[in-house]
Amino acid sequence: RGGVCGRVRACNSSGNPIASFCQGARILAAAGVLEGRECSAYPACGPDVKMAGGRYMAIPVDQAHVQGNLVTAPAWPAHPAWLSAFAKLLGAQISI
Repeated sequence: RGGVCGRVRACNSSGNPIASFCQGARILAAAGVLEGRECSAYPACGPDVKMAGGRYMAIPVDQAHVQGNLVTAPAWPAHPAWLSAFAKLLGAQISI
């Protein structure tokens, strides 16, 4: 029930890790999980984050931002940092 937004709200309420990059912040905003939270996203989504009560984090395009159970990034160049941060939240240990 509630579609994608309902599932995002349920994951957030449960404290499950949530990863979002680029325009995914629009789903987080629509789900109502950004109130009082920090979130990075594609710069054009900054107003969406702010209108949802969040704080838009303007970070370098190849970096990720973590706040609690939320891992966000601005665009695809951040994939290594974003995936690493998300894996860490999931409790994964990766070694080479």
